Amino acid sequence: MSGAGRRHRARELALRVLFELEGTAKDADEALQYQAADIAAAPDVATFARTLVLGCLEHADGIDSVITAASDHWALADLGKVERAILRLGTYELIWGQDAPVAVVIDEAVELAKAYTGDEAASFVNGVLGRVARQHV
Repeated sequence: MSGAGRRHRARELALRVLFELEGTAKDADEALQYQAADIAAAPDVATFARTLVLGCLEHADGIDSVITAASDHWALADLGKVERAILRLGTYELIWGQDAPVAVVIDEAVELAKAYTGDEAASFVNGVLGRVARQHV
């Protein structure tokens, strides 16, 4: 698997963990270990996913504020749980992430949205993350 493929797999794993953790008091590392084992993630994939998950949790309030400001006419609570997790992941990478180009972060988020929620949600994710990028990157 290529480096890009491994990063995609890590983002998918991070999405699964963020989805599992939302609204619970579960331990992030336990959820990550469980989900990584479930998809037989390689150690480097799990490591990058852990960085993403912990970053999202560390910056949760800031991430949610940025998403709310960029989501015209939508309250974060009104979005589906998967869409929220994807937007949080993408926003974290755009603002606090270290090395992924803006276009890659947005494209990855759109691909995850297509795979897990459908084309309408993918368009919404694309629009919101595009605004986040224009306002903050």
